[in-house]
Amino acid sequence: MAMGYRLHEIPEYRNKHRLFADRREAGLVLAEILAPEYAGIDNAVVLAIPSGGVPIGVEIARRLLLPLDLMIVRKLQVPGNTEAGFGAMGLEGRRFLNEEMLRSLRLTGEQIEREAATVRAELERRNRLFREGRPQPDLAGRTVILTDDGLASGATMMAAADSARRQGAAAIVVAVPTGLLDSISRVGPLVDEVYCANVLDFWPFAVANAYRRWHDLSREEVMGLLRKEPVPTP
Repeated sequence: MAMGYRLHEIPEYRNKHRLFADRREAGLVLAEILAPEYAGIDNAVVLAIPSGGVPIGVEIARRLLLPLDLMIVRKLQVPGNTEAGFGAMGLEGRRFLNEEMLRSLRLTGEQIEREAATVRAELERRNRLFREGRPQPDLAGRTVILTDDGLASGATMMAAADSARRQGAAAIVVAVPTGLLDSISRVGPLVDEVYCANVLDFWPFAVANAYRRWHDLSREEVMGLLRKEPVPTP
């Protein structure tokens, strides 16, 4: 676990909405602030969290001249509300739970286990679909740049960081266009650097509020982006 982390933001973007035209533009903005430290460095890889993180990861990988791959993690959804999550888990099955939310929701153990089983099956399906037979990248000793389209509760990114660390990553960098400061503080101790262009320090928070054009990406859109192969995969 990282002993401390550095937060990099664009100060004039603090607490603003509708800053990015779309995910592609957000990825370009992130790439510019990452470039001085990470452009073309040896033994680094960009790992995008599907689905929303893929167009952002594509732009970062292109600009930094780094290989691109995926980090397959997914939130545990609140029953009856597909937008809200009470935690997240990765392919290895480790869970990161929002205990405060669980207490307020009063979910039963059976409900939690049922959602975990659903997510586990979806993770395996996504891994087969999006990787198309490619093996997972070897992260041992590498600098890993994890990217998504935003940081809401932080649970999904915590699961991603934990997975990367357990696979032997030497350094972990989180790169997101927008994020809630409270969530950054939860993710931070698991990583070495957080790049978040648009930090918000108040509720209510929604990732979509950072974008002027926003939609949930379809599987076909994600597959199309990945098949373009903007840089060699690791």
